[in-house]
Amino acid sequence: MLGLKLATDPRWVNIVESNIEEILTDHAWCEQKAATNAITIITLNSEYTDLVTDLLELAKEELEHFQMVHDIIKERGYKLGRERKDSYVNELYKFMNKGGSRLQSMVDRLLFSAMIEARSCERFKLLSKEIKDPELSKFYHDLMISEAGHYTIFIGFARKYGQDIDVDKRWQELIDFEAEVIQNYGKSETIHG
Repeated sequence: MLGLKLATDPRWVNIVESNIEEILTDHAWCEQKAATNAITIITLNSEYTDLVTDLLELAKEELEHFQMVHDIIKERGYKLGRERKDSYVNELYKFMNKGGSRLQSMVDRLLFSAMIEARSCERFKLLSKEIKDPELSKFYHDLMISEAGHYTIFIGFARKYGQDIDVDKRWQELIDFEAEVIQNYGKSETIHG
C-alpha cells in the first residue's frame, strides 16, 4: 500500500459508480494539476538536470492521462466540467515546510507529490478491482501502475537530494499526517474525495 496507513473503504467505489461523469471530470483535472505540479518543481529547481529530465517526461505523461480521461468523457457523451478544488491536496499542502531552506522546500514538495501519487495509486487499484465497468476497470489498472512509477520518481529524488535531511523521518511524519487527513475523505465521487 506504498506505506499508507489507512486504506480507502471499498464502499467508496459505490459512490463513484453513482456518478461516473463527476469522477471522470475530477480525475481529468487531477491529471492536469499533476502535470502543473511537475512543471512547478522543474521551475523552482532547474539546476538539477536529472530531475528536470525525469519530471519533463512525467509532466508529459500526466498530460497524456488528462487527454485519455477527456477522450473517455467525450466517448461517453459527457462534457468536461469546470475545474474542482481538491480539498485533500490542499490539506496535505499545509504540512509542507514553508520557512525552511530551499533544499528543505524541494524535499517537502517531492514528498508531498509522492504522497498524492501514492494515494491516487491506492484509489486506482481499488477502482480497477471493484468498479463494474470493464473499460474503466482496465483503464484504472493501467493508471495504477503509472502512478506507482511516479511515486517512485518523487520519493527517489527526495532521497537523492535530501542527504542532509532525514528524508525517511520526514516521510513518516507525512504518512502520519495523511492518515489523519484521509479519515475525512472517501465520501464523494472524486479521486481524493
